[in-house]
Amino acid sequence: MNPQKAPSGQGGTSSATEDVAHLLVRCLEAEGVEYVFGIPGEENIRFVDALNGSGIRYLLVRHEQGASFMAEMYGRLTGRAGVCSATLGPGAINLLLGTADATTNSTPVVALAAQGSLSRLHKESHQVIDLVSMFAPVTQWSARVHSPDAVPEMVRKAFKTAQSERPGAVFLAVPEDVEGARTTEPLAPLQVDTVHADAPSRSQIERAAEVLATARHPVVLAGHGAARSGASAALVRFAEQLNVPVATTFHGKGVFPDDHPNALGAVGFMRHDYTNFGFDTADVLVCVGYELQEFDPVKINPDGEKRMVHLHRFAAEVDRHYPVTVGVEGDVSQALEALAAAVPQRFAYEGAGERIRTLLTEELEYGRRSEACPLVPQRVVADVRAALDRHDVVLADTGAGKMWMARLYPAYEPETCLLSNGLSTMGFALPGAIAAKLARPGRRVLAMMGDGSFLMNSQELETAVRERIPLAVLVLADEEYGLITWKMELELGRHSHTRFTNPDLVAYAESFGARGHRIKSADELLPVLRGALDDGGVSVIVCPVDYSENLRLTDRLGELHGPF
Repeated sequence: MNPQKAPSGQGGTSSATEDVAHLLVRCLEAEGVEYVFGIPGEENIRFVDALNGSGIRYLLVRHEQGASFMAEMYGRLTGRAGVCSATLGPGAINLLLGTADATTNSTPVVALAAQGSLSRLHKESHQVIDLVSMFAPVTQWSARVHSPDAVPEMVRKAFKTAQSERPGAVFLAVPEDVEGARTTEPLAPLQVDTVHADAPSRSQIERAAEVLATARHPVVLAGHGAARSGASAALVRFAEQLNVPVATTFHGKGVFPDDHPNALGAVGFMRHDYTNFGFDTADVLVCVGYELQEFDPVKINPDGEKRMVHLHRFAAEVDRHYPVTVGVEGDVSQALEALAAAVPQRFAYEGAGERIRTLLTEELEYGRRSEACPLVPQRVVADVRAALDRHDVVLADTGAGKMWMARLYPAYEPETCLLSNGLSTMGFALPGAIAAKLARPGRRVLAMMGDGSFLMNSQELETAVRERIPLAVLVLADEEYGLITWKMELELGRHSHTRFTNPDLVAYAESFGARGHRIKSADELLPVLRGALDDGGVSVIVCPVDYSENLRLTDRLGELHGPF
């Protein structure tokens, strides 16, 4: 998405000089910022105070890491940079994980942190570390505000950098003495200029059409860039006009609806999953908005012999398993429309799609029929899908549950099944769900987490309750880091150091003022989910899960043989 132009009436020139705290707030208003997620500290009290007279809502959180994840998910769902704020030293360090997650997930974020006064940055000093250098490897731009007069330019650059393709995070450090200083002259926020995608090159479209015209079994792979570009409708038209199958990455889930007859499902699982068989006989891959950080292309092009057509806003990363035959840079929807118009024939699509969809449907049906408790993960996925409408949002935290959701959960609209698949961090789903509800107030929001990831940021339950942000949290309880157990058993034939114990998670949730539910039989989950999503409050559902299905799945996949 493109950054939006600031509302009229904002960003006017002040008739007098003002301190940096108030100028910074006016610059954020000019960028259209609605929320700042953070925790105040001694060194940024003027900035936090200045927000009180603005149209920006300061959302106090319980840990700065939660603030960074909220900013990330807000940015992902709106296309406008989410903003998080912290004090210097430990506060800023706690912003680092969500900031890195945003960059690796191609999501716009602006992280603001206080810093010690300029007069003490040259020497050893209390709570002072080199924040700019620390954030540099995980951001698009990391800088310190050296003078009050630089604020309008630096804020505009921060948002333009974060929101332009390829989007990511930006970090700005504001020293304490700079925050309280006044500008040398009256200054105003800079005009917000929207960056538009270029039209694709006609010659590159012609070259791509030549490659596609000679294909026997083309397959489309749609990634996160297709979702960010709003290319869903163009992708559906492309697939229907040329009669080609479409798979998505985990981040691309929903950009091509899973109930479309040309859908192959999502690819990116750690083993040769059903959807991978759709790529085995492909000779040309049309990769739309795919980014290598989403998953290793060796999974779909192990021998490096397939021809690749790369459609995106920017050039592809270099990888021997992703040899780009033709790259088309520019607006993704325009590129799809132009390429479809340049390829005259329809392909005789008689590939693996029907078999793949049948296998995925059979797994979900197995889950729906299972009455086992602890619940099999297929039952959990089936009930979550039944509880949510097509446009509702589920955030699947990293762990074994993510793998089941990513491969099995049918998604019908982009950005309705949210995962971290760049950095694949744990603990983002609960704070992310708070931001998702703020960004999508008309949609119901569910955070789905393992008991391991839940306790990493469970303190944000208090934030959701205090701020009256309705959402549901589904905690899959097995008292184990199940994904690591799964991986160790697959590769070592044994596992260790993955078991733990939990407090009473229902009582824990209720101690924050949330509603707590404990699932005691398989038939309870769906009605409890529906009730929690509709009751207008904050609910935590603790559901026991049986992950012995993990090894059964990988054993079953190992017995499958293609071509489909």
